[in-house]
Amino acid sequence: MTSNAKIVLRKKPNKNGLYPLAIRISKNRQSNYHYIGHYIELEYWDEKNIRIRKSHPNAANLNNLLTKKLSEANKMLIDLQAEKQDLSANRIKVKLYKRSKTSSFSEIAKAFLDELEANKKLARYYADKVRVNHVLNFSKSNQLSFQEINEQFLRNFKTHLRTKGLSERSIVNNLVVIRTIYNRAIKLGIVDRKLYPFGSGGIQIKFPESQKTGLNKEELIALESVKGLTKNEIHARNIWLFSFYFAGIRVADVLKIRWSDISDNRLNYRMNKNSKLLSLKIPEKAFPILEQYAINKLEDNDFIFPEMKMVNLKASKDVFRKVNAATTMLNKYLARIAEKAKINKKVTMHIARHSFGNISEDKIPIKMLQKLYRHSSITTTINYQANFMHKDADDALDSVINF
Repeated sequence: MTSNAKIVLRKKPNKNGLYPLAIRISKNRQSNYHYIGHYIELEYWDEKNIRIRKSHPNAANLNNLLTKKLSEANKMLIDLQAEKQDLSANRIKVKLYKRSKTSSFSEIAKAFLDELEANKKLARYYADKVRVNHVLNFSKSNQLSFQEINEQFLRNFKTHLRTKGLSERSIVNNLVVIRTIYNRAIKLGIVDRKLYPFGSGGIQIKFPESQKTGLNKEELIALESVKGLTKNEIHARNIWLFSFYFAGIRVADVLKIRWSDISDNRLNYRMNKNSKLLSLKIPEKAFPILEQYAINKLEDNDFIFPEMKMVNLKASKDVFRKVNAATTMLNKYLARIAEKAKINKKVTMHIARHSFGNISEDKIPIKMLQKLYRHSSITTTINYQANFMHKDADDALDSVINF
């Protein structure tokens, strides 16, 4: 009896109430199923026409995939029949699909994330893991192929993320991750470059301009001098000011500074983000802060601030979680300090860096700012500092309207 293949929707839902799509292989009234890896709601299945209804947000892509999978199955069945092999439905399925495995988006994404984790790029690992999950949740499949990720898929994905309340910057970050993983798939020969959905003629990725806001001089003086702070608030202010006094050292680096990093009234240490070596004179304003913590110093290798003292430094994930938890706590106290100091701006550890940029404006040569910020590229410094350099534009405006 001739074997045949047909697209079906299996009627046993998964834990999310979604139904799996499959290719049914039949022979001698016996059937076996090859699951495609995609799941849909029952209401989207058109049983009569054996296709996904147009009302499904990804109907066109999924129907194209189903047509392709069915065509591939029928072609392989013809090949088997030509070989005159009398096989059961199960053996036919095994022969059909043992040689048709391809790497899916989720597989290449996992390898990408594993690499980030192995290289201890944990901030990016956790952020990009969420973005990969956004893609898989949208496609409702762990077997999403790269051929399915076309321009229309990406446009629908962007719309989906907007309905979830993500900002335009977050949406762009999601697209960047997809592009990165897609490029890896091209290099591995998994997908043809001619199908690339980004760039000219496809989806253009443009980062929206963001407004960086720092404290001004008056607000900084208010922050330095505000009274009536609790012990925890004083500690949070100390760490914020220590960061600011050293041109906005990132909080993850501030918390990891040891007493051994200080010698000859200079701070010497290597940044975690880009391994840049930092050597700066300790400003006079920083010495009183150091004196407050010197009483707890047991040895030169001790951390200056207490947050990292009980952390297993050999466990990078433990260090990452501790820094995140400490940052959250510091930001909570900084919000209370801002209220007491009558500062209307949102004060967080991150804006210590913005505040240094805001006050420096165009007073410091850009090459020196690059050194202070520890940027690898001067272009990064120019783009960053452009957020705070308003004098020329203000003077130009005044020269026109003040008549």
